[in-house]
Amino acid sequence: QVQLVESGGGLVQPAGSLRLSCVASGFISSNYWMYWVRQAPGKGFEWVSLINPGGANIQYADSVKGRFAISRDNPKNTLFLQMNSLKPEDTAMYYCAADPYGRPSIHPSDYAYWGQGTQVTVSS
Repeated sequence: QVQLVESGGGLVQPAGSLRLSCVASGFISSNYWMYWVRQAPGKGFEWVSLINPGGANIQYADSVKGRFAISRDNPKNTLFLQMNSLKPEDTAMYYCAADPYGRPSIHPSDYAYWGQGTQVTVSS
């Protein structure tokens, strides 16, 4: 059974940090491009970051560039998102996704696999 299980979300004050994790199972995640996508309350999906199978090709949305860092541990089938200098506008459900291709999308159906999400709330 294919699963992507996110964790690490929570409530954090502005300027704080969180580290999200996503554990993949049921498929060879090291062969897939991995993504973080978020959805703020009452808004559409926003692509956040991607990383290629080898980890050398990394991209970020302008809204998080310089503050977030994506990484992956292929032997442990785990994807990470280090989030620093968090802002209230980063409040969202954060989803992990996987796809054989490097084509970021805001539509969950465009990804081969999609997680259940972890909630991040940035508030004082």
